[in-house]
Amino acid sequence: MAGQHLPVPRLEGVSREQFMQHLYPQRKPLVLEGIDLGPCTSKWTVDYLSQVGGKKEVKIHVAAVAQMDFISKNFVYRPYGISSFGWFDDVADIRKQFPLLKGDIKFPEFFKEEQFFSSVFRISSPGLQLWTHYDVMDNLLIQVTGKKRVVLFSPRDAQYLYLKGTKSEVLNIDNPDLAKYPLFSKARRYECSLEAGDVLFIPALWFHNVISEEFGVGVNIFWKHLPSECYDKTDTYGNKDPTAASRAAQILDRALKTLAELPEEYRDFYARRMVLHIQDKAYSKNSE
Repeated sequence: MAGQHLPVPRLEGVSREQFMQHLYPQRKPLVLEGIDLGPCTSKWTVDYLSQVGGKKEVKIHVAAVAQMDFISKNFVYRPYGISSFGWFDDVADIRKQFPLLKGDIKFPEFFKEEQFFSSVFRISSPGLQLWTHYDVMDNLLIQVTGKKRVVLFSPRDAQYLYLKGTKSEVLNIDNPDLAKYPLFSKARRYECSLEAGDVLFIPALWFHNVISEEFGVGVNIFWKHLPSECYDKTDTYGNKDPTAASRAAQILDRALKTLAELPEEYRDFYARRMVLHIQDKAYSKNSE
């Protein structure tokens, strides 16, 4: 049975109180319209950014194909001046790295300042597709200029996405190789289109695949949904799993090595018992 194709809900004029009290607790993606983002949506042209950014060096991803693959690394990182446009990902705070742009953009006040982790300035070439992945922090994707198509998958469907770490092996999500990835057809697909001024809320752990339909500028804002002590203090880029999850994965690896000491028939039986135990003790009982 093919997975469901569902639209991401869109709401206009959402206040901070509405978002925090009613929408945020649902932990589902949402497109917010009519948010006051400042003059960036009209000012951030190529010429303007080239003048304001000058020759400031940033790192960009350079790829020969539009469909970028983090697993096979079909791209390279290169230093560029901001006046030379490609797709770049400079993980930090745009307000500090590009102070002349600070007054142009207003961050939606949907989280406390002490929860803020980073803001990522993204300039995307037309047709570029970013691999399906999840982030460990909550995320607002602000589409400042241009258009994007975003496809999302629920964390509950992780078993259908053929994961390697935080990334999915399935690159062509619109026409997947179901002979190679048969379970992918069971994943529920949420989709939305973003235009200038739209803001997409992506909760932590939701998988997302981003396709730039035309040249555009965006800003990702990441913040901590969990208490600060839950995150890896050495995590510079905000992409390491919470410390408890990392410890659990290490314990599981040790358990699997211990199971390997048994003959195949016994190993299979006790592995299945472990899976059932995990499902019983750790899976959420709440239906999505």
